[in-house]
Amino acid sequence: MLECGMLDRDRQTLRRRSAVLCKQLVVDEMLIQSLQADDILTESMAETIMAEQTSQKRSWRLLLLLPKRGPRAFSSFCAALQETEQQHLCDLLTQSLQKDDKETHVERIQPEEEPEGKAMQTTEKKRERSPLPLPTQEGIAAKRARTHESMEFSLDADSPINTPVLPCTPDFYLSHCQQSYRMNSSPRGFALVISNVTFDTCAAAADLDPRKGGEVDDEVLRKVFTELDYMVAVHRDLTAQGMRSCIENFCRRQDHRTVDSCVVCLLSHGVEGAVYGTDGELLQLDWVFEAFDNAHCPLLQNKPKMFFIQACRGDEMDCGVEQIDGPARTCSPSCEQRDAGREGQGDADSRQRGDLGRPRIKLPQRSDMICGFASLKGQRICTAAMRNTKRGSWFIQELNTALRLHARDTHLADILVQVNGRIKEREGYAPGTAHHRCKEMSEFTSSLCKDLYLFPKYQPQY
Repeated sequence: MLECGMLDRDRQTLRRRSAVLCKQLVVDEMLIQSLQADDILTESMAETIMAEQTSQKRSWRLLLLLPKRGPRAFSSFCAALQETEQQHLCDLLTQSLQKDDKETHVERIQPEEEPEGKAMQTTEKKRERSPLPLPTQEGIAAKRARTHESMEFSLDADSPINTPVLPCTPDFYLSHCQQSYRMNSSPRGFALVISNVTFDTCAAAADLDPRKGGEVDDEVLRKVFTELDYMVAVHRDLTAQGMRSCIENFCRRQDHRTVDSCVVCLLSHGVEGAVYGTDGELLQLDWVFEAFDNAHCPLLQNKPKMFFIQACRGDEMDCGVEQIDGPARTCSPSCEQRDAGREGQGDADSRQRGDLGRPRIKLPQRSDMICGFASLKGQRICTAAMRNTKRGSWFIQELNTALRLHARDTHLADILVQVNGRIKEREGYAPGTAHHRCKEMSEFTSSLCKDLYLFPKYQPQY
């Protein structure tokens, strides 16, 4: 049990710097999990903080809780700031504390030339006895450089955010259901997750490394879409032909008739326009979208079809660009189809076929789809996607968090905008490459014709 309350000097320091903290502090799942691991925050407190809609509100909520969480709360918060690369805020607090506590000699922990495991144990011991137990930035950098695999980045956090999906309220459903896609079947639909983690070293895929952390992604997706009331099937390590067969079987399911939507997630290595099977052969994404179009999958006509592609679209690393007016720590064309001028041809074709009954409403070949991509396609550059060997990929992490916290009152296109914003802020290190500060940018495409709300955990009463 925590001792009652924070030390008065620490509480005063937080209070004096609260305005700056509320404006600059990034409260994300990494920071929250660090405080949970140190027994400063309970799970319910973490859920309350992450449920806030804006970063400033999350910061404000956290700063209200910290003074009540015992004498270790301040030092744990400073350590969490360093671990989440917010050193400037840690320095702000420690310098303020040193200024106001002149009679107390504060020694900062210096890096030690020891093997990583022993260094970490020594740091933990010093955290217990030092009045300001803060590991150094160098120590954290060493801790993060354990892996030497390209485009992978390992942290000590052990799992993604698992806050329960927040439920939609009856009032929200009633006020939004008319202008959005029908979404009240139970289950909401079927979800297919294909996750390629291990590749055949004897085939064409010999140069494709194992996707360490990919197994975390498919489990995260299974859990979140199950909570969103989807029937989820996960298939791991399929060849390109195996992926085709799996998708064809999924498209032919007759029970698509009774549900309101579907989800398809493809997790693998990739290039622009295609993803790899475990045999090193490519599956074209255009073929995937065609399999679900209005001609090939009629049972899903007029129903939203959601796709999430966690794969690189090229091998270029995005090193980022310095923000001109940004802080020292940088947070750091479409294609139109012309009318073919054949307005009357469809009717003539119908008459030739003898369709003399009531005219049918025609649909475009492909509609009601939305697809989130982990990485960006540009005119000159297609970029790599970043993946964490313990927590999974950046894109799936942020998608999971956004769905859990915001699906209750935000339509999917806006959720993917939020994911883009979170990915834009992230920065990582890719060991084994020349790029020490790597960025990523996700994007999405949409042919949705209405708002797409998932209305989680709500079932209309008729």
